[in-house]
Amino acid sequence: MDAVWKIMAVAIYAAILLLIGYLASKRMKDIRDYFAGGKRLGFINVAFSARATGESAWLLLGLTGMGFAVGVNAFWVVLGEIVGVGGAWLIMSRRFKRLTDRYDSITVPDYLESRLRDSGHWLRLIAAGSLVVFVSIYAGAQVFATGGAFNSFLGWDHYLGAAIGFGIVLMYVTQGGFTAVVWSDVFQGSLMFLGLVALPVIGFLEYTGMTHMLDSLRAIDPHLLALHGPGPADPVTGVIAPSTGGWTFGAIIGVLGLLAIGIGFWGSPQVFVRFIALRSEKEINKGAAVALIWTIFADSGAVLVGIVGRGLYTKEQIGGHQDDILPYMAVTLLPAFFAGIYIAMVLSAIMSTIDSLLVVASSAAVRDYWQKSRHPEMSDAQLMSLSKKLTIVLSLVAFGIGVGILMYDKENGVFWTIIFGWSGIAATFCPVMILSLFWSKLTAMGAKTAMVAGFLGVPFFKFAAPPILKSLGQDDLNAHLSALDVLLPSFLIGFAVAVVVSLMDKGGRARLEGVDEELRDAGGRG
Repeated sequence: MDAVWKIMAVAIYAAILLLIGYLASKRMKDIRDYFAGGKRLGFINVAFSARATGESAWLLLGLTGMGFAVGVNAFWVVLGEIVGVGGAWLIMSRRFKRLTDRYDSITVPDYLESRLRDSGHWLRLIAAGSLVVFVSIYAGAQVFATGGAFNSFLGWDHYLGAAIGFGIVLMYVTQGGFTAVVWSDVFQGSLMFLGLVALPVIGFLEYTGMTHMLDSLRAIDPHLLALHGPGPADPVTGVIAPSTGGWTFGAIIGVLGLLAIGIGFWGSPQVFVRFIALRSEKEINKGAAVALIWTIFADSGAVLVGIVGRGLYTKEQIGGHQDDILPYMAVTLLPAFFAGIYIAMVLSAIMSTIDSLLVVASSAAVRDYWQKSRHPEMSDAQLMSLSKKLTIVLSLVAFGIGVGILMYDKENGVFWTIIFGWSGIAATFCPVMILSLFWSKLTAMGAKTAMVAGFLGVPFFKFAAPPILKSLGQDDLNAHLSALDVLLPSFLIGFAVAVVVSLMDKGGRARLEGVDEELRDAGGRG
């Protein structure tokens, strides 16, 4: 009977999403509607959509699991997120909104081509290609997480759960485009927020008080309550510290790696397309307040779920994997129907990211490659039809990657699997986006080489650097690089390449006529 109540909750959730997709499809008039919501969305829609899109399964399963594994050390991720989200909204979004309105851009590559005076389309091709590659990996990791969620909550086969979640998101996103994505994100983001705030409180009530909880955690590992993290190196997080703990060099490197996750908010297309969709820059301050409140409470709630759960349950009790702590707590502590709501909440985190990624990737391929580079005469109706077809194709590719992860890499944590895809998109776009908004000397050639360098840096630091360093006997350096993870070094390389190449590109700088004035206008008081 419990399973029936859980399935009923999920069915209600799925029905609401399909209704959203149907209603959004009635508003689709042209390609601006399909890819940017007609550029007429309010701050509530954009703030919730940006936050739901920027989180994904790593928040509900990965960050809760990280809180379980390393304790309060996981709050460094929360701080990184706050800095990332705050910087995107308060420092970058106003300039970006003014410039995209000036250029009449509806995608991030649209903006970059106009801002950098690029006419050869290679910038668009690099952007589109990188998005298709890393979006497929990122979305595939979400498919993997979907299967895990159904398995943890309902005991269903991983593959069946992945197929059901994949089918739901495919049905509503292909019909309603960006508008369906944003409307569904408001619903799903609200669900995620409420659930993450409530569950640690419910878990805490299982203790007899704060002292009891702290004593339980100290008995397991006193470093769970230390910001520098647990003493020994953790195989999942990569935090490096000796058994005595403390602020060692390795611990500081690990903290920098966690803080750097927030860099991805400073220019990733799936986040910044929301700023394009704002109806007015007057919405920005209100949107920033909503986004930061959401981040502080939801992300902190996720870490607290893991910390509270660590004191209540052993890893063996929850099924042997820390990523299962939220499903286990929901099923154990809540009535069946409300446990079903938490299934929907996990699916919300997953689907709110998959749908956004698919729309961004299809817009990159269809508008930024097919229309702008090959067939500028295509009508909006033809573009929307092609976009829907390509969304289905990309969905199938992502589903295949997710199934591949299930077959060959089921044991790795959701957190770091998803962070790899997030890092690829961020390292490719964020250095260029930051410089394009604040440095008038960035050239198209500088941007292109930086995007390629950032793109290649992620797989290099993930797969090539470790065996190279081991072969050279640099085990300590390899350990520190592993703790730092791939995003920060890839980002710094992309940033440096952009600056150096732009300064050497005299011809490119000569084509930047009027950019200084545009950036001054964009940076003026609002």
